[in-house]
Amino acid sequence: MRGPTLRAILAAGEFVVAPGVFEMFSARVADRLGFKALYMTGYGISASHLGLADAGLVTYRDMVERARTIAQGTATPLIADADTGFGGLLNVRETVRGYEAAGVQAIQIEDQEMPKKCGHTPNRRVVPLADAVKRVEVAVASRKSDDFLIAARTDARTGLGLDEAIRRARAFAKAGADILFVEAPESEAEFARIGAELAGEAKLLANMVPTGRSPMLPAEKLERCGFSIAIYPGAGMTAACAALESAYAYLLKNGSLEGCPVPAFDMQRLHELVGFADIWEFERRHVEPQD
Repeated sequence: MRGPTLRAILAAGEFVVAPGVFEMFSARVADRLGFKALYMTGYGISASHLGLADAGLVTYRDMVERARTIAQGTATPLIADADTGFGGLLNVRETVRGYEAAGVQAIQIEDQEMPKKCGHTPNRRVVPLADAVKRVEVAVASRKSDDFLIAARTDARTGLGLDEAIRRARAFAKAGADILFVEAPESEAEFARIGAELAGEAKLLANMVPTGRSPMLPAEKLERCGFSIAIYPGAGMTAACAALESAYAYLLKNGSLEGCPVPAFDMQRLHELVGFADIWEFERRHVEPQD
């Protein structure tokens, strides 16, 4: 059963912590824990689906189909990475329409050149401001419902400085963006300045990446700075990779999983997570011989 929309949650003044999800195990686990939103990470999709770096190699079709699977398989509002819109302005329109039809409630569109790069990696370049604003305008005009939110991201901070990043974010708000996303502030003071200058323009989103360019600030501090959303793209995939490596290494060394110290679901919990109870009930009613 689905609850309030992300727009309603933000309008009520609730702070949103959104963990990164990248396939259905991560999405189903996060969906059951009570988060107000989930975040479909482009880094995670590129790596888990293709085994490739988040460097503009994943396509619109790759992303929208995985967004559809996650959105339809969970009840929590989904925010999804949409890169630069995967091409020109016509591609931006198709991206918005496709993600909205897939059941996503918010997407981020960024101002990087194509091919884009992950936000906390070097050598990111942004398009001219007028071109970036046009992307936002097209995205806003292409949605069917105002409940589908446009998060406009700028990557200008790293290469062009914070003044330019704030200037771009303000222009994105004037173009109709619902959420502003200044990527990679480099200090708590920068987060505070972004909040002071932009919180009145639109809702603000912070990207929390451990060992990235930004400091890791707790939700309470981000909220005091004027932010409304904090995404944690690596929360699931970093933990999952560490657990997989540890469990596989234990198996290789010991030839068994008996005594493995890595926390793990038993098969009963795994069956329940993926929906076997529904399958077994269907079979009981329609397939198994009746007395």
